[in-house]
Amino acid sequence: MRVLGVDPGLTRCGVGVVEGEAGRPLRMVAVGTLRTPVEAEVPERLRLLEVGLEEWLDTHRPERVAVERVFSQHNVRSVMGTAQASAVAMLCAARRDLPVALHTPSEVKAAVTGSGRAEKAQVGAMVTRLLRLTELPRPADAADALALAICHIWRAPAQQRLARESLRSRTAASRLPKGARP
Repeated sequence: MRVLGVDPGLTRCGVGVVEGEAGRPLRMVAVGTLRTPVEAEVPERLRLLEVGLEEWLDTHRPERVAVERVFSQHNVRSVMGTAQASAVAMLCAARRDLPVALHTPSEVKAAVTGSGRAEKAQVGAMVTRLLRLTELPRPADAADALALAICHIWRAPAQQRLARESLRSRTAASRLPKGARP
């Protein structure tokens, strides 16, 4: 499976492509950061992110896209920019019919380090180790994008099994007589 991880941000958007399967060694395909000028208007910055993400999708041809789920922060302005960048990533993937998964920061940290409360330095160190890199990807947004892709590769099999079981349960329930349905 080839996954594009996106750590959304309006100023710096981390992107990283990882290839592999759960339980097998993973391989980094590419890593980088898309940057937009702080002085540009938001619509222009979003357009620049779209252009950059489209280039990554064209170049690296991922099968899935993993985006960090936006969570509430104290700085509303910051969370708005993150949410807008996240939406651009999801839109670019949707245009290509690529499945998109959203992972919270704590899910990513737990998947990569074993602790949902890990520090950024721990996440970066584990990404470096898991992908057998010679140095830590910089800036942290780039390492975070790789961590998102790793998290998705490792979590996808379990999520697919849960989705299948949920579908089976709904299908079985729909076959029951109306009065016997849960």
